[in-house]
Amino acid sequence: QVQLVESGGGLVQAGGSLRLSCAASGRTFSTYAMGWFRQAPGKERNFVAAVTWGDTYYADSVKGRFTVVRDNAKNTVYLQMNSLKPADTAVYYCAAGRIVIPVHDYRVYEYWGQGTQVTVSS
Repeated sequence: QVQLVESGGGLVQAGGSLRLSCAASGRTFSTYAMGWFRQAPGKERNFVAAVTWGDTYYADSVKGRFTVVRDNAKNTVYLQMNSLKPADTAVYYCAAGRIVIPVHDYRVYEYWGQGTQVTVSS
């Protein structure tokens, strides 16, 4: 199995940047697709971004602002967040799965991190 530990959350002003990290432990990290989801108070858990073996995917709300990158040598996936908005405030989760179809559905991911809080002030 895979254990995921997130870091990098915090408080940032609107327009600022933040990079989230998700460190994975376990065998064969490179065989897993990695996704990022977020959940704001009173809201559903929503898809943010994902990286598979050859493609990246982004929610329309973050396209052009966020970038997801994986570093298989370090067993880590990153979410670079630029031009942050107050609407980006949420708990962010990373997830891993071998079968992620459709990639935006949280139910198809097998393993989850603990979540990290991102707060964007106006």
